[in-house]
Amino acid sequence: MAETTLVIVESAAKAKTLSKFLGKGYRVKASVGHIKDLPKSKLGIDVDNDFEPQYITIRGKGDLLKEIKDESQKAGRVLLATDPDREGEAIAWHLQNAIRIPDNAKCRVEFNEITKDAVKKAIKKPRPIDLNRVNAQQARRVLDRLVGYNLSPLLWSKVRKGLSAGRVQSVVVRLICEREQEIREFVPEEYWTIEALLNTVEKAGLISKLVSYRGEKITIPNEEEKNRIIDELAQHDFIVTEVEKKEKRKKPLPPFITSTLQQESSKRLNFFSQRTMRVAQELYEGLELGKEGTVGLITYLRTDSTRVSSVAQEEAIAFITEHYGQEYAPSEPNQYKSRKSSQDAHEAIRPTSVYRTPESVKPFLTRDQYRLYKLIWDRFVSSQMTPAVYDTISVDIQAGEYLFRSSSSHLKFAGYKKVYNDQEEEEAKNHIPPLKINEKLFLESLQAEQHFTQPPPRFTEASLVKLLEEKNIGRPSTYAPIIDTILKRHYVERQNKQFVPTELGFIVVDLLKDHFSNIVEVEFTAKMEEELDLIEEGQMEWRQVIREFYQPFAEDLQKAQQRIEKVEIKDEEAGKDCPQCGRPLLIKYGRFGKFLACSGFPECRHTESINEDTGVTCPHCGGAIIALKTKKGRRFYGCSNYPDCTFRSWNKPTGEKCAICGDAMVEKKDRTYGVQIVCQNSECKHRQEVKV
Repeated sequence: MAETTLVIVESAAKAKTLSKFLGKGYRVKASVGHIKDLPKSKLGIDVDNDFEPQYITIRGKGDLLKEIKDESQKAGRVLLATDPDREGEAIAWHLQNAIRIPDNAKCRVEFNEITKDAVKKAIKKPRPIDLNRVNAQQARRVLDRLVGYNLSPLLWSKVRKGLSAGRVQSVVVRLICEREQEIREFVPEEYWTIEALLNTVEKAGLISKLVSYRGEKITIPNEEEKNRIIDELAQHDFIVTEVEKKEKRKKPLPPFITSTLQQESSKRLNFFSQRTMRVAQELYEGLELGKEGTVGLITYLRTDSTRVSSVAQEEAIAFITEHYGQEYAPSEPNQYKSRKSSQDAHEAIRPTSVYRTPESVKPFLTRDQYRLYKLIWDRFVSSQMTPAVYDTISVDIQAGEYLFRSSSSHLKFAGYKKVYNDQEEEEAKNHIPPLKINEKLFLESLQAEQHFTQPPPRFTEASLVKLLEEKNIGRPSTYAPIIDTILKRHYVERQNKQFVPTELGFIVVDLLKDHFSNIVEVEFTAKMEEELDLIEEGQMEWRQVIREFYQPFAEDLQKAQQRIEKVEIKDEEAGKDCPQCGRPLLIKYGRFGKFLACSGFPECRHTESINEDTGVTCPHCGGAIIALKTKKGRRFYGCSNYPDCTFRSWNKPTGEKCAICGDAMVEKKDRTYGVQIVCQNSECKHRQEVKV
């Protein structure tokens, strides 16, 4: 009997893909993530024994681990092909120990993309487990456990049951709270802008903006100053002092890394980070593409490097030349610098082949998969193209000691914008007629506009991820679960796609700042990330990092237990009375979010859901459509004029009526085709095309 090779991966989807690539002589088994971890029921770290982790087999994984052990005994060799990152290395290490593969055995294989060629090349080049990577992951896990399992019980006892604190999540909540405090304390300041409508002798007009006075940037703080300047300007001639024509070249943006993919998919596709990562994982692990079979469409999705392999660049340039023309392909491949903190372990996120265009694979993908793949494909191909070229003109106009400026730009050559529009408005379509230096212009009118400075905006998911990356807080792969956690703990809420801290969020952050300043300090958290990187590089010993952190933390913890008094959080009144007993209703937090409950509990047990206005009018009576929840937490939509209007729908109405039968058009989610706009009437089959 021929000797077989057992290949162990993390997911069943990846196992299915690899089985098709490797064929006979190979068996592929999925560990379904981690097989061993710290216990949930206790700390699981022996603090007195130099922080030795006490790993156990994860509940429910015993039978699977036995199957893997049995398969490994039958196989001639075992290869561990878990994900190519720290966590994947740790999973491989646990598997190595569980099935007793010798320490220095070349059993670890990794690939950045799940394509037949990449997998077969990797299988030929196994290496030993990288213990530095494993130790970096162990250090992160131990740090997070020491913080979470010590601070969370403290919050339970002093604030409210069900709370949690984390080494990174607490810093994120602090950033959101501090931004909200800035907004609350912001005092708007008045300022004015002035524009001049000018004409040439030939009556050709242009608009010019006042920019400076006596060579200094001008600020007009109030209406009195505005009136004085306008009166003074009316006494002066307007003379052209400079005309500058230039060609401006705008380079393409680099291909995606994890954080920029999360940001752009949030802005363009309205995907939350978790949704982005889930769909990207599907694209990476492999999908059935008809006759081509199963193939991974993108490279590994957890990366902080903009590096691209020379093979991929050559393929991209060949594709660009064939499909767009030689002028769109650079003479030398474009290179991009990664951030200083980048681990540079993997390439940027890119399609495994640019010849698999979004349109060619669209029939095999769900709507979400297609939209995300198109975003990744467009960004990568454009990153390998020539710059966009603009013709620009700038005109300076002097009026006494005041300087006005007119600017205009026009896209002359699309370059990379042929494929990817980065949504930055580069064209300034202010018509500027032919002008000469020292030419006199004629003032037709002066227009002034009042403005007020604006407070800093609340964080959206995109802007929060961007800040976390800039501050080196956490890692891109952790952003999605962090955001999910702080929402579930009700430290923050989403309002119009923006994060707003709750009173609970402020209380917890203030408590942690007072008693555990390091834990919520941005610089301290960033320093810990740098030390984890140094562990991976073999320059620091992981237990030493834990020792240096834990001693002051333990001291702070002991003091906090004694000093922190019980915090009473009063429930917010809802502004209406209980329909059963007449006492005030309170806003409470439950498993499915906010709800209203009677303040007379437990004597009165009345509860009701909080109505969320969807901004859509009822197709039956014109009332407001509100989002409601059943007792089991399932969302549905109904008219606020109930019981006079009985409109109800499981699907969100669009506010439009069906062109065929007049019933409501609704957004219906389909696993295969994504969101579809269909008629509410099940007997009417009318549907609208959804533009992607």
